[in-house]
Amino acid sequence: MLIKEGTNTYDNFVALTRYGLFVKNDDIYVSFLGLIDGGDVIDVLYEKLGDIAGEEKRDEVFNGIELPPLGLPPSQKPKITRTVVDKLEAVVDAETCKKVLSEVAHGIPKEYHLEKRNEYLKVKNIDEYPKRRRAKAIAQLEKHRDEGTPFFNQEITDDVIDFVKSRPDILTGVRKGSTIYHTKIPYMTKEYLAETDEMMKRYYCCHCPWARESIKAGDVEVSPTFCYCSAGFTKQPWEVALGQSLEVEVVKSVLKGDLECSFLVHLPEGVE
Repeated sequence: MLIKEGTNTYDNFVALTRYGLFVKNDDIYVSFLGLIDGGDVIDVLYEKLGDIAGEEKRDEVFNGIELPPLGLPPSQKPKITRTVVDKLEAVVDAETCKKVLSEVAHGIPKEYHLEKRNEYLKVKNIDEYPKRRRAKAIAQLEKHRDEGTPFFNQEITDDVIDFVKSRPDILTGVRKGSTIYHTKIPYMTKEYLAETDEMMKRYYCCHCPWARESIKAGDVEVSPTFCYCSAGFTKQPWEVALGQSLEVEVVKSVLKGDLECSFLVHLPEGVE
C-alpha cells in the first residue's frame, strides 16, 4: 500500500518498525526491520558501480533494470538480484565485480564505526582488540536474553549464547596469521541450531534480504559472487579500526552450498 501511494519513505518504515518494538509485537518489528535492513543495497550498488567502473559500465549493467522501490517484499528481491549480478559479471572483470560489491556495505558510512577506531587505538594490538570487542558483543547477547528482547531480528537463548561462545570466529572474528577469519552469526540462530534439513539450515543462516528467499524457494539462483557485498559489510569495521582500506575474500557461503558464511579480512603489513 505504501509503495502504491508513494509514501514508502525510510522514515515511515522506521516509524512502523519502532511501533512494533515499543508495543512489544515482534512480528511487526521483525517484518518491518526486514524491509529496511539493506533496503537500498541495489541503489548503493548502482552508485558504487558508477564510481568504480564508470558511468558507461554502470548504465550498461542497469540498462532495462528499474531500481526497486523501498519496501519491496523479500520474495520479489532475488529475481532482481540475479539479473543485476549476472549482468555485472558479464560487463566487468571478476576483480572489479568483487571490488564494487565489497564497497556497498549496505550504504552505511564509515563514520558509523568511528568508536571502533578509538577502541583499537587504546590497545593498539590486533589480538587484544577483537577479544575486547567479542566480550562486549557476548554481553550484549546476554542482555537481550535476560530482557527477552530481540537481537536485531532474532531471539537469543542459552543455546544461542553457548553456540556463539564455542565459536571465536563468530561476531568479531579471530586472527589467523595475517588475516581475520570471520563467520557471520546465523540470521536466525535458534532456528538454525534446531534445524536438520541442510537447505533450511542455509536459509536460517543467510542475512541477505536480496538473496535469502532464493534458498528456500529454489526458483532463482543468485550468484555467490553477490556474497562479496556481505564480505564488504564485514571488512568495513576493520577498515575504520585500522585506519586503512583492506582486502577481503569469501571463504564459505550458503549461496555456494556451505552451511555458514565466512570471510577472510587481510591485515596490512606491520600491524601488531
